[in-house]
Amino acid sequence: MWKSHPKALPYLFLSEMWERFGYYLMIGIFTLYLKDVEAGFAMTEKEASDLYGTFIALVFLTPFIGGLVADRYWGYKKSIVIGGLMMGAGYFMMGIHNITVLYIAMTLVIVGNGFFKPNISTLLGNFYNEDKFKEKKDEGYNIFYMGINIGAFICNFFGAALKILFGWQYAFMAAGVGMFIGVVVFILGTKHYGNKTEKKGVQEGDMPFYKIVLFILLPSALFGIIGWFINGVQSDANPNCSIFGSDSTDAFIFACIPVIFFYASLYFKAKKEDKRPIGALLTIFGVVILFWAVFKLNGSALNNWGDKYTDRELTGVSQTIASKLVLTDTLVYKKDSVALYDEAFRIQKKEGKVIKVVDYPLYFRNVKKEKLPEEGSKIFTWSANLSQSINPGWVILLTPLVVAFFTFLRGRKKEPSTPTKIAFGLLISALSVLVMVAAVNMGGNGSEKVSVWWLVANYGVITIGELFLSPMGLSVVSKLSPTNITSLMMGGWFLSTSIGNKLSGVLASLWDTYDNKTDFFWINFGLLMFATLLMFVLLKQLNKVMKEKGIN
Repeated sequence: MWKSHPKALPYLFLSEMWERFGYYLMIGIFTLYLKDVEAGFAMTEKEASDLYGTFIALVFLTPFIGGLVADRYWGYKKSIVIGGLMMGAGYFMMGIHNITVLYIAMTLVIVGNGFFKPNISTLLGNFYNEDKFKEKKDEGYNIFYMGINIGAFICNFFGAALKILFGWQYAFMAAGVGMFIGVVVFILGTKHYGNKTEKKGVQEGDMPFYKIVLFILLPSALFGIIGWFINGVQSDANPNCSIFGSDSTDAFIFACIPVIFFYASLYFKAKKEDKRPIGALLTIFGVVILFWAVFKLNGSALNNWGDKYTDRELTGVSQTIASKLVLTDTLVYKKDSVALYDEAFRIQKKEGKVIKVVDYPLYFRNVKKEKLPEEGSKIFTWSANLSQSINPGWVILLTPLVVAFFTFLRGRKKEPSTPTKIAFGLLISALSVLVMVAAVNMGGNGSEKVSVWWLVANYGVITIGELFLSPMGLSVVSKLSPTNITSLMMGGWFLSTSIGNKLSGVLASLWDTYDNKTDFFWINFGLLMFATLLMFVLLKQLNKVMKEKGIN
């Protein structure tokens, strides 16, 4: 697999694999940790989803500035190493049970990812700009993407075992160890990077950094503050008078306005030959926001579905194996405790404090009566965060098939353009939501648990859409970006991811407001179908730009 690709690919592959090991281990337990009433912070579903959405949004917003700093000042190697070390430190601090320390840890991860994520992706693209590797660029990004998902797949097993054996802190520490291993592997590959890691410096026509601070970063901070304090219309559904659902969401959306304006200015100030490629990229960035809004529900709404609406009980051989691997939770059934929980699985709180905590596991709240165990008896369930390994598991299985499929088409001169792949990726992703609509109906709108195979099927379909879209997005940025702003435009791709991530948090925070859970998924389906139709409408123009650049 490696022979026909740059020698740097295995090192970048393994570096990203270990970085994603840490990141997705943390994401897999993040909302579960926030909602834990004993060892966590006893947050409600809405509170946890809102913080999750803001966090992952900011994680993908900072690549904008991280890419710019790498392009002009630090170069890629220095940026990647510093970013990785910051993220590792952040993961180690997350398990310290103190809300202030948690926010400091989140800040380290947010800033660190800004330096790591766009620059390792851009560095990979630099090797495929050589003539002998150009036709392999999409395939190279697919292989790189598989590395991401190997890390994302295995991490949840470590997270589950460490959480069960020692508690949340050790699971977060494992994430930090994974990140540090990724940094070491990256440094070991230095001899294969050549001059590809060097900074491009400030180019003619580039906005000076002080202007970026004065006209983008400072206004972004001020807009964020305005968004936090500005009031909307108060109602029963909006008690805190926010405009977009919460103060944090208001602040994030307002803070994005100057950054979006900056990216729009790149188009208007670009050289004539760069205008259409930049315009094409900005169009794609806008459309894929809705993909990320639905896809990133995996760490919030779908994590919640796996935790509370999925039959996770293990028996027989599977229970024995899982227990030996320390992947099971032991639950004790207490009949008289059932009534202490409401239909939305919330702990009652007053003035921010938990006022009703019992040792009754929420798992039994919607188990069929005939399947409830006897009073005081134990059952074994697989750890809820393991559902987060389903999607990366599918990526590992399907990536070779998708790569082979496009290689087959390329050999017959029928390979679709990168924008066409993205359009079909959106369509396939929309179809995955219909699986969850069926799952809700099978479970009587959440009144009974359903098989985990519904989640497996949902992730299987959306993974195909993801493989058509996500690595292709990284590839198209590398193909169309003017050479002096490649990392900056990669930051734009992550900006669209960031906005989508925040929208995902907003969607997830509305889960409890839907009496009929199918309505929640129908809205997601509608968002993806709108993005699909828009992409197909724009496809002719986007393909034309690709042909003008002499690329597919």
